[in-house]
Amino acid sequence: MSIRPIHVIPDTLLRQKAEAVLAVDDALCALIDDMFETMYAAPGIGLAAPQIGVMKRLAVVDVSSREEEAQPIALINPQIVWESPELSSYQEGCLSIPDVYEDVVRPERIRVRFQDRTGAEQEIEADGVLAVCIQHEMDHLDGVLFIDHISKLKRDMVWKRFVKTAKREGGPKPYLPKPGPKDDEHHEGAREVGEL
Repeated sequence: MSIRPIHVIPDTLLRQKAEAVLAVDDALCALIDDMFETMYAAPGIGLAAPQIGVMKRLAVVDVSSREEEAQPIALINPQIVWESPELSSYQEGCLSIPDVYEDVVRPERIRVRFQDRTGAEQEIEADGVLAVCIQHEMDHLDGVLFIDHISKLKRDMVWKRFVKTAKREGGPKPYLPKPGPKDDEHHEGAREVGEL
């Protein structure tokens, strides 16, 4: 397993649509392991493959707290098959947009169908932080960022700030998380999505 660099806006890769995973094999399982290691090191509770430069429909999530047993879920080719009419607002952030947090409104509950790391088809119903996290990561698979769900004014301000930083540094710079234990701040009340 290894920790992968995480792409940061305005990297155009984050705006591209990921391709379906065609084979669940040893290489994909190794990628899943790398993604979990990268996510935990960040620290975060969700990560999509495009965030590490792999344009495949794959995401990993684990919304457990440090005190709980880990609950890692790998979502291969996920599809939302149902969403509740009820909406909820949650403050989201993203490993690809560091230090930015905004309230985002999404369906309160979802049902998602996906393949697990054995290739078996699974379906789960999620609410709360898990529902938010899955929706956030699935957005990444379509080149959508959480800032696309906020006002244009706020989105433009965030984007311009990162463009200015990228110009100053000679282009968008991926960052490499440092290994370490899961961080309580990111697994308790102040959960961020993507960092979530």
